[in-house]
Amino acid sequence: MAVVVGLFIGTVGVGGVLLIPFLVLLGGLDIHAAAATALFSFLFTGVAGTWLYQRRGSIDWRMATLVCAGALVFGYLGAAAAAHIDSRPLTLLIAAIIIFAGFYAFLPIKSLTRNSRGPLTLLTVGAASGFGSGLSGAGGPLFSVPLMVILGFAPLTAIGVSQVLQIIAALSGSAASFQDGRIDFGLAAWVAVFELAGVAAGVRLAHAVSATVLRRFAAALCIAVGSFMLVRAL
Repeated sequence: MAVVVGLFIGTVGVGGVLLIPFLVLLGGLDIHAAAATALFSFLFTGVAGTWLYQRRGSIDWRMATLVCAGALVFGYLGAAAAAHIDSRPLTLLIAAIIIFAGFYAFLPIKSLTRNSRGPLTLLTVGAASGFGSGLSGAGGPLFSVPLMVILGFAPLTAIGVSQVLQIIAALSGSAASFQDGRIDFGLAAWVAVFELAGVAAGVRLAHAVSATVLRRFAAALCIAVGSFMLVRAL
């Protein structure tokens, strides 16, 4: 599953959230530890994804800097807020986010609307993505890619920026989780190794072939896993 998560992160930016139920069901972690451990592992996928996308010239650093600036503080705030939410409501929240990610992935890749793309828009995208990432442990791309595409940014540009955002969101959110001792560093290290293999393959696919099939597969998987978590929590 970690390889699949990395593949979707590198290809379409949606998929990191799938690691959380995997860590709960197969890793034996509670929802708080699973979210924190997953978020920490995205530090490594972010570094790898940034390097691979930059090699192909697919990162707009001006956009990435503004988005990351917005996420820097809000990632910490999101993770700190998660610590004060009971396990069941947090599970329901994460399940809802997973299902949303699945429905988003079924949308056409083209931009939906054309709104302002100024600095304030990018800072707001970063703040929302950072907070959502820290709160759910799902990783910044799950929030930033849909937001940027809806606001009229090219999908490949949004995915490239999201790779850099992963680093900042993971560092910011993990700082709060580390204080509470919610991160399983040993498990995160093992998961990260397999995620990195998936990211490398995903970046190749994102630049070589149409991502439509992968997006639909990721969508179906997100909806199925999210629904299972929802039913299990209820």
